[in-house]
Amino acid sequence: MPEYMLSVHHAEGDPTPSGEEMQRAFEEVDAFNRRLQEAGVWVFAGGLMPIETATTVDNSGGEEIVVDGPFAETKEWLGGFYVIEAPDLDVALEHAAGMPNISYGHVEVRPLMQVPAM
Repeated sequence: MPEYMLSVHHAEGDPTPSGEEMQRAFEEVDAFNRRLQEAGVWVFAGGLMPIETATTVDNSGGEEIVVDGPFAETKEWLGGFYVIEAPDLDVALEHAAGMPNISYGHVEVRPLMQVPAM
């Protein structure tokens, strides 16, 4: 079955939840995770630490360069992701629409490449 990545993005200017709102969001995410697992579509998910904790490794010039910070200087960033199995994009979009994070971020849905079995 095809797999889709539901990536949770945040942008400068998005509302920042208060501590109480964040706790409620964690509870909603836990409930969403259980729904995905019960539906049998869950593959993997993970939240990311703040963008300030990123480190970038660049070996494109033949020499490894390690830089503190994200790869791109941007006003948008990836906050977390899910990988789910779904028969088609429409079903993946239905799951994305039910994500609690969507109220304080944006969710991009993208199919994963299907690599032929060896």
